[in-house]
Amino acid sequence: MIIEDIPAFLKELGNSFCFISNEYPIKIGCNYNYIDLLLYNYEFNCFVVVELKVTKLKKEHIGQIEVYMNYIDKNLKKSAQDKTISIILCRKDNKFIMEYCSDERIKVREYSLA
Repeated sequence: MIIEDIPAFLKELGNSFCFISNEYPIKIGCNYNYIDLLLYNYEFNCFVVVELKVTKLKKEHIGQIEVYMNYIDKNLKKSAQDKTISIILCRKDNKFIMEYCSDERIKVREYSLA
């Protein structure tokens, strides 16, 4: 599982990712939300929000991750850093949803729990 072996997961992503936290808490209004994985990419000079979904990609996932990216940009990102990007790891991609997603900072990848 990804959370159980963060170093191996980061190696799969590439050489420039750094782990910040899993279940990273953000408070929106009176409610807490939790980002599955918060990373930093020093090559792109930006935060990376990673969401892990055990289902097929849904449109709700896009809205959720956009809120998380905007939160990080408003509350953590420094002016010298680039805008936050994101990766949604899901059991099955849904190209129909991504066809209508206009935010190029969001990337979707399928994964297997083999």
